[in-house]
Amino acid sequence: MSTIHEYIASHAEMVEAALIQALPTQWNVPVSLRESMNYSLMAGGKRLRPILVLAAAEALGGSQAAALPVALAIEMVHTYSLVHDDLPAMDNDDYRRGKLTNHKVYGEAMAILAGDALLTHAFYSVTQAHKVHGIPAERVLSITEELAAYAGARGMVGGQAADMLGEQGLTKLEELEFIHLHKTSDLIVFSLRAGAHIAGATTAQLAALSEFGNAIGLAFQIQDDILDIIGDETKLGKPVKSDEKQQKVTYPYFIGIEASEMKVKELTMQAKKALLQGGFTNPERLLQLADYLMQRDH
Repeated sequence: MSTIHEYIASHAEMVEAALIQALPTQWNVPVSLRESMNYSLMAGGKRLRPILVLAAAEALGGSQAAALPVALAIEMVHTYSLVHDDLPAMDNDDYRRGKLTNHKVYGEAMAILAGDALLTHAFYSVTQAHKVHGIPAERVLSITEELAAYAGARGMVGGQAADMLGEQGLTKLEELEFIHLHKTSDLIVFSLRAGAHIAGATTAQLAALSEFGNAIGLAFQIQDDILDIIGDETKLGKPVKSDEKQQKVTYPYFIGIEASEMKVKELTMQAKKALLQGGFTNPERLLQLADYLMQRDH
C-alpha cells in the first residue's frame, strides 16, 4: 500500500487533470471569465475535499470514476468561496497560496463573476455522475440537495456570515465553534457523504461519516488557527498573524496554543472512533487522512 502522502499526491494529480477539462472547451465563454475561473481553480492547494469524496467512495467499495465529477464540484464550490473571501469587502487579501488573489489580477467585478460561475458549474458537474457514469438519479438528487444545503445559508455561507460578524471580545467560544463547523466542517461533511452516496451507503454509514467529518473539519480549522500564529509563511503561502491583524476570533485567542493542540488531537481521536463504528469495507485511507490533517504544517 502506498503512503498517505503518495495517495494524496496521486489523487490530487487525478483531480487536477480532470479540473482542466471541467469547463467544456466547446462552450462559448468570454475569455476573461474562463481565464479568471481557471486562475483560481488551478492555483494548487491540498485538494482535500475532492480527495475525501474519492476516499469515502473507496471506503465503501464504490467507483472513483463515478465519484470524480462530484469531487470536482466540491472543489469548484470551495474555490468560489475563496475567491469571494479574498475580496476587499470580505477579508481583503492580496495573496492566496503564494499568488496574487483573483481580484488583484482580473479586477473585483470579474472575480465576483468567476466565483458565481464556479458555484453554478458545480451543480452541472454533479449531474455528470448520472449522465456519464450511470449513478442512479435518486442518489445524485440526494447529493445535489446536500450540496445546496451544506454550501448555502445553513452551511458554509452561514458560517462566513457569522465570521464576518465576529470580533475579538464580542464572540464567545461556542459562537466560534459555530463559525468553524459551518464555514469549514460543512463542506468536509458534504464531501464524505457525497462519496458515500455514490457507493450506495446506508443511513448509519452516512451518520458515521457526518460525525467523522464534523470532528476532522473542526480539527482542521483549529489547526489553521494555530498555523496562523506559529506557521511558516513560505509553506502557508500567505502572511502569518493575519487573524490577529484583522481582530478575528480564533481558538488560540480563547484557550491558548497548547490547549488548541490538545483539542485537535481529541477531535481526531473522536473522528476515528466514529468511523470505526460505521462498518466500512475499507476505511484505512480515511483514518490516515485524519492523522495527516492533524499533523500538517501548511
